[in-house]
Amino acid sequence: MHESKGLQRVLKYLWRAWRLQCPRCGTRSLYRRGLAMHERCRYCNLKFEREQGYFLGAMYLNYGFTVMLVLAGYFILEALTNVSLSLHLWLWTSISLLLPVLLYRHSRALWLCMDYCISPVDDANARAYEEP
Repeated sequence: MHESKGLQRVLKYLWRAWRLQCPRCGTRSLYRRGLAMHERCRYCNLKFEREQGYFLGAMYLNYGFTVMLVLAGYFILEALTNVSLSLHLWLWTSISLLLPVLLYRHSRALWLCMDYCISPVDDANARAYEEP
C-alpha cells in the first residue's frame, strides 16, 4: 500500500513537470512566455529557483536526454537504412543543436518537480530559501 502511494506521488510530479506546472499546487504555469520562467508561482507563492545555480542539474538532464536520443536515433537509422556518413554527421549535429532548445523548458520543469518530490518546501521551512 505504501509503495503505491509513493508511486502515485512520483507520477503526480512527473505529470506536473510534463504539463509545465508548479510542483506544489499544480495550478499555474512555470513559464511566462518562451523560455522566460516566473520567479514564483502566482497561486501558492513557491519560489522556483531555490538558490543560485539551482537549475544546473536541469542542464545535465537536458544533456543526457539529448545524448540518449541522438545515439538511439543514429543506431536505429544506421541499422534500418544505408545513409552516408556525411549525411549522418549533418543530420545528428543539427538535431543535437536543436534538441536542447526544445527540451529546455521540460528539463527545468522535471528538475524542479523531482527536487520538490524529494525535498518539498512548505511554509515552515520556506524561509531558508528566501532572499536575505
